[in-house]
Amino acid sequence: MAVTSFMVPLGTPAPAFDLPSIDGGRVSLADLKSTPATLVIFLSNHCPYVRRIEQGIGTLAADYRDLLTTVAICSNDVVNYPDDDTAHLAEQARRAGFGFPYLVDESQDVARAYKAACTPDFFLYDADRNLAYRGEFDDARPSNQVPVTGASLRRAVDAVLAGEPVPGRQNPSLGCGIKWKPGGERP
Repeated sequence: MAVTSFMVPLGTPAPAFDLPSIDGGRVSLADLKSTPATLVIFLSNHCPYVRRIEQGIGTLAADYRDLLTTVAICSNDVVNYPDDDTAHLAEQARRAGFGFPYLVDESQDVARAYKAACTPDFFLYDADRNLAYRGEFDDARPSNQVPVTGASLRRAVDAVLAGEPVPGRQNPSLGCGIKWKPGGERP
């Protein structure tokens, strides 16, 4: 069943995190390079909504690499969804061309702090790390033939880089619900 992202209030500060990376070591929000914009993405390997756009995500991050710091987080329950374990996430990162840290939120506390609801779920922050955009990547879905362009997110990144508010309506992201551990709950 597809789930839409919560529309967290614009201006909300980015919650801190310190998580293990699929490459080993740990990465915190404070460790991330200071750039005019920061993109935090909740992803998974198994979700068809993510798979449909994952190469586009890799391309967008590469296109803006000097101005946009990108980090991905997987918060899914890997016991019941083993395709989202570290080995499979590393395979996904290679397949999709992710040149950014991919982190594992085993406790699911970071997903709750961000109020992440689905994969993919995008949170774009300005230079002060206040939320400027939360919503869809573009109109591409597993059920359509719309080209993957990242148009919605690119428009938002361009506005943030220009120091302007993101224009137009922000449509929620649509994807697989985060796979909460038994007894876990949505934020």
